Parts: sequence; structure tokens; C-alpha cells
Amino acid sequence: MLELRILSINAFDYNCHVDLIKLLKQEGELFRLRKARQKMSELFPLTEEIWLDWLKDEIRLTEEEPNREKVYDLFERAVKDYICPDIWLEYAQYSIGGMGSPGGIDKVRSIFERAVTAVGLHMTKGQTVWEAYREFENAILSTLERIHTLFRRQLAVPLMDMEATYAEYEEWSEHGVPDTVIHQYKKALQQMEKCKSFEESLLVAEPPKLAEYQAYIDFELKEGDPARIQITFERTLAENCLVPDMWAKYTTYLDRQLKVRDLVLSTHERAVRNCPWTMGLWKSYLLALERHGADHQVVSDVFEKALNAGFIQATDYVEIWQAYLDYLRRRVDFSKESSKELEELRGAFSRSLDYMKQDVEERFGESGDPSCIIMQIWARIEALHCKNMQKARELWDSIMTKGNAKYANMWLEYYNLERSYGDSVHCRKALHRAVQCTSDYPEHVCEVLLTFERVEGSLEDWDVAVQKTETRLNRINEQRAKVAEKEANLARQEEERAEQRRKAKSDKKAQKKVQKGTRFGEKRKAEQDDYQDEWNDDSGKIDYLYMETETGLFGRNAPPGYKPAPPGTKKDQPELRNDNSSVFISNLAYTLEEPETKLRTLFETCGPIKQIRPVFSNRGSFKGYCYVQFESPVSVAEALKLDRREVEGRPMFVSPCVDKNKNPDFKVFKYNTSMEKHKIFISGLPFSCTKEQLEEICKIHGTIKEVRLVTYRSGKPKGLAYVEFGDETQASQAVLKMDGMEVGDNKISVAISNPPRRNLMDKPGSSRTTTDMMPRQVFGSRGRGRTQLSLLPRSLHRQSGAVSKVENGTAAEQVPAAASVSVNAPSETKPLSNSDFAKMLLNK
Repeated sequence: MLELRILSINAFDYNCHVDLIKLLKQEGELFRLRKARQKMSELFPLTEEIWLDWLKDEIRLTEEEPNREKVYDLFERAVKDYICPDIWLEYAQYSIGGMGSPGGIDKVRSIFERAVTAVGLHMTKGQTVWEAYREFENAILSTLERIHTLFRRQLAVPLMDMEATYAEYEEWSEHGVPDTVIHQYKKALQQMEKCKSFEESLLVAEPPKLAEYQAYIDFELKEGDPARIQITFERTLAENCLVPDMWAKYTTYLDRQLKVRDLVLSTHERAVRNCPWTMGLWKSYLLALERHGADHQVVSDVFEKALNAGFIQATDYVEIWQAYLDYLRRRVDFSKESSKELEELRGAFSRSLDYMKQDVEERFGESGDPSCIIMQIWARIEALHCKNMQKARELWDSIMTKGNAKYANMWLEYYNLERSYGDSVHCRKALHRAVQCTSDYPEHVCEVLLTFERVEGSLEDWDVAVQKTETRLNRINEQRAKVAEKEANLARQEEERAEQRRKAKSDKKAQKKVQKGTRFGEKRKAEQDDYQDEWNDDSGKIDYLYMETETGLFGRNAPPGYKPAPPGTKKDQPELRNDNSSVFISNLAYTLEEPETKLRTLFETCGPIKQIRPVFSNRGSFKGYCYVQFESPVSVAEALKLDRREVEGRPMFVSPCVDKNKNPDFKVFKYNTSMEKHKIFISGLPFSCTKEQLEEICKIHGTIKEVRLVTYRSGKPKGLAYVEFGDETQASQAVLKMDGMEVGDNKISVAISNPPRRNLMDKPGSSRTTTDMMPRQVFGSRGRGRTQLSLLPRSLHRQSGAVSKVENGTAAEQVPAAASVSVNAPSETKPLSNSDFAKMLLNK
């Protein structure tokens, strides 16, 4: 079967397990069905529906068997995954069937007591468990006091429809309801009224109801009843089992408030079974095991499972190793020179370094620990607790050989270690090496060396330090000057090229104006970048006069290739301009026939259309863009939703209609340019892959909100796509399972969506700032690229006020005012519009 082949490749494919179980049940393969369910339960927590199906099948199979213990064991496993009232009720009812055996009644009561403890506070489903318990006691003719006690316990719990229970108790009791029971009942009724609004919101909300449950939890936390807080968390997690933040919030509450060992550890275990990819849950689990005195072998086994969980970041492995090493360090008695625990700690440190170098680097392309934090901790433990400076120095030599010798903060960390636990000889040696190697903050390292010699050194040591620091700083300044000169030359060359481009563009414009002036009645052609200005332009409406040929006494022929403008673009058509109720359509095919008719059919669904104006060239050919004006501005929002709709094989661009004379910097970009953790980016797709095919591939990993195939302006696919999931967890799972997957003949790459910023360095005013000179810690967990050296002096950073901005956003050297005016004068002259000429003619 296909499912078996897939599971043999990837045993952690949840959906394949579900499909296999359904198929085996349809075929009646009971033995194989039992094995499939058993295998799935070992890897994943099962839902209430899967457990109930399994339990009912096993109950039918064991009707002929005298041994019921197998079913009891299965029920015990089922109630541990999630808090499910229906499973507890099924468990209690099944146990009633065995009450005829020795001790059977006591066992039934024990199961019912556990059930009301676990789910008796469930406001909507807890009542059924209480009623089943009372019916059982009535059926076996228990004492009246036992049934009285059950009524009193139930009436003290806020449950839905508890008024009916109170009425039943009044009718059943011969001596009336005691005052204490009435008092507890009223108190529970008040509590139920407080919670009623939350229960009603859950009743009408769509699954998984996370926001509604979150509000409910916040309310219960303020109330402060631990039992109600626990049942509310359990109800939430039953429907939101794949939300790591909710598990983290629940386990944190148990760790800090309840502190019940069995409850805390079982909840931590359930958390990592549901969200194994979340490092923080594993880390909290290790701490909880240590906090409650778990056996060392148990802690080690949990750590090994964490390493195999499949984290999505290299830094996650660094953190989980740190948590485990911290645990091992706390086990060591350093008062002894050597011990089994100390050797285990050293072995774990050595293994962690090998693991980072081999497993993590091979998978992620980086170790996740560029600053060698684990090695630094090891060196400090050797120096502080073991008094083994020789080992600490060996570790720091290894740290520096991994590309950290250029950073001042790393040398100063090593110097401080030597200062605290070493000697002055090695301190001096470390500082001399730091002066020679540091490239980011050499001045600071030189200052530390001179300060050290002032306090510790002799005159000869002082002279050597001064000479060495001066030589090093002179060399650094020379390098910075060369880099600054090189950057200045590059900027000057770029400015010259920009000036040449502007001059060529200006000459081309002038030549076009001369050519156009020879034609009678011809108007200035709008620039390609000024599409929006053509709304008031008549270029699409005037029938231009070309050189015509006589064909007879009164007839004339148009020149070859001339196409008359469509009937809707006549001169006498009224000009109605309203940007608020208009949209701008672009990227249409030049060969589109009857664009007004086709666009009207497309946009009529958005609202009543007042005017559609396609723009034509002088020769009557369609220019690929047009304007659509609606009767109401409300229709614009609906029209913008048609952006990227395919029209005759090309994506149609729909954007707001904006006057660029008033808003010259207006740009429209529809999609986010920052990291979106709920969205994935797919590359390497075959060009034949459709949106529907990609959605079929992705939907098995979660709820799909949107699939967007990236295309060229012509509509041809690029082989790229963005897929938006319902939440971050589903997107993370999709990255883990789809990266490297084959689609057709192509192997695709999948990552979390994090597109680069658009034209960031081309914006006016954007330049390198003094943040390039900050310590490497500010660049995040990966640090700055080691090939990027910022050797530009601060004096050059502060010259932003002495440079002028040019058209393409680069900076040029300041020139005299007269020269600047003469150079920029042609580009600063703004062409006159139709309204300007009208004002001149009317002497306004």
C-alpha cells in the first residue's frame, strides 16, 4: 500500500498514519489495524475520536475473552493524552460490566472518583459523569448517605443546567435540602453566571477557538481557583494541541503554582509529545525533571529524545545543550579532585562540540554558536572550579582559531579570565596578541594594554607596549584611509555615470521635442513613468493629423499603419476626474482587442461603473493601461481585490488612482517585505505547476489561507511561490516536511518567508551609519559576516551634511553653488501642463 511505503520512509507523517488506520478498518484487517494504532500511539498523542474508535473495537474483540485487563490498560493510556469527558464516561461504563468479579464494585467506584476529579469541573460535559455515578450507586442500592453525598458534591460545582440537578435533589430528598447545601449551591450558581458568557462564546465560535479560550484562561487566572484553571487549560489544549505557547503557559503555571510532581511531569511529557519541534518545551521539561529529583538516567533519556526532535534552528540545539550541561555541572561535587560526575561533564562538553560541528553544521550550514559560548563556559568551569588554567587556555586557543580573533570583546573576555584565575605573564601575552589581531576596536584593546602596564609592568614593558600600540594604530589608520579613498572614488565614478545618463536623457527629450514640433497640432507625449498624469491628458482622445494622400476629387486616405481610436475616446467625451472613486489598470496586453468592453465585464461585479478610459497611442494602438471610474468610492476596495487577475495570459495590475504631481513618492507594493512566520517561500517549482496542484501538496500540512505563484509581468511563471498557513506552527511543520521534496522532476526548497527589503540602499538619505562600528553582539545570534570589515573613519561618516543628493539617490561631492545651478538647471525645469497653458491664455 502507498501509505505503508510512505511510512517506511517517514514514520513521523501523521496524516499517513490516519489514512492507513482508515483503510485497514474498511478492509477488516483487525490484527494489522491493532498494530497500526499501536505504532501511531507510540509516536503521537491520539485524538478523542481515534481513541474511542480503538476502544470500541477492542471491547468488541474481548467480549469472548475472559481477560479484561488489556482493555483497562488501553483506557489508562487513553486518559493520559488529553482530558476527554467522553473517554472517562466510556471507561466508567465499561468497568460496570466487570463489577461482578471480586472487588469489582470498588474498582468501578475508584474509576468514577478519578473521572469526577479529572472532568467533573467541565462546565458543559461534567454533568454527564456525575449523573452516571449517581445512577450506578442507585442501581446497586447503595446507602442513602452515599447518594446524598454525591448530590451535595455535584451541587457545589458550577455546571450548566445545575438548576435541574437541584430540582431533582429536592424531589429525591425526603427531608428537604440542608442549608449548607443551599449555600454551596448558590455560590456555585454565582460562579456559573460569571463563566456563562465565556461558555456561550465558545459555543458559537469556530474551532479551534483559541482567542475565546485565551480570554477564559485569563479570567480564571484572576479568579485564582487552581482546579478551575487546570480544567480550562486542559479544555483549551484538547482543541489547540499544536500551539506551543499554550503548552508553555500551562507548564509554567504548574511549575510555579501547583508544584505537584506527577501532574507537572506528566504535563511536560504531553507538551513535548504534541510539539516536539519546540526547544523551549524540552528545556522546561529537563528543568522540571531536575527540580523534582528525577533519576539521572531519565533526564539523560529525555535529552536524547530532544536531540532527535528535529528543531528548526541551529541555535535551538545550542540552547538545549546548554541546559543539559548546566544540569550536569550542578551534579558535580568540585570539592573532590576527580569524580564520575566530573568526567561525565567533560565528556558531555566534548560531545556537544562534535555534535555542533558534524550534525548541526551539516544540516543548517552553520554551527549555531559562532561565539563559541559552550567552549567559553567549559573554559570558565575549568578555571574556576577545577583550577585547570592549562585546559582553559587550550580551549580559548581553539575559540580564537574559529574566526573570533578579530573581535576585541573576545580577547577582553579571555583577558578577564586570565586576570581572575591566571597570572600577569599570560595577561600580558593575551593583550599583546589582542593588539596584533583585533580589527573592530583596536583603540580599546590598546588602551587596556597600556592601563595594564601602568599597574603591573616595568619601564621596559611600558616602552614595548607603547611602541606596539603606536605601530598597530598607524597601520590601522593607513588601511582606513585607503578604504575611504576607494569608496570615495567609487562614489565619484557612480556620480559621473549618473550625470552622463541624465545628460543623454535630456538630449533625447530635446530631440523628441524638435521632431514633434514639425507636426501640426501634435501634443507632447507623456513619459512612461507618468501614467497617472494622462487622466487629464487628451493624448488618447485627439485624432492626430498625419500627412494624407489625395484619392479623388474630395476623398483622402490615412497614412499606412494608422488605426483610428475606438468610438469611446472622442474629443467631446466629458472629463470627469475623481481619484477617490477610480483605479489605475496596467500591465495589460498591447494586443488586447476592445479593452473597454472586456474590462467593463470584469469590473461590473465591483459596482456601478461611471467611465472606463483605455489609453491609446498617437496611431490608435492600445498602450496597455487604462483608468476605471466608479459611481461610488466603495467600489474601489472591491476592484483592488482583482489585482494580479489573469487577463488573456498576463497578470493585470490594479492600483489606486493617485495624482503623482501631488504625491511623487507614492508607491504601491501589496505584499509584506519582512519575516512572516505563518508563510513559507517555495523555490525550484516546475513552470508547469499550477496553483491548484501546489495547494493540494501543501494542504496536508495545515490550513491554507492563500497560495501565490510568482510570475513575470508577461504572466510566465518564475518557479517561485508563497503559501500562507493558518498559523506559525503549521508553516514550521511544512518547512520541515517539504524542504527537499520532489515536485515533478524538480527538487524544491522551502523556507519561512523573509523577502529582502526593496531598494533599501537606493533610497535618498540611506547610507552606512555608525552602527557598522558597533560590537558584533548587536547583529543577532549569527553575528555580522566575517568578511565585512568596516574601516571607514567616523569623520567620513559625519559628512552627510556636506554632500548633495542626486536623482538616483547617490551622494556627490559638494560643488560651488554656481556650478551646481548650471549643471542641475535643465533637470529642475518642470514641463508645463495643460492647465498651466490655460492659465497663461486667460492671463491668470
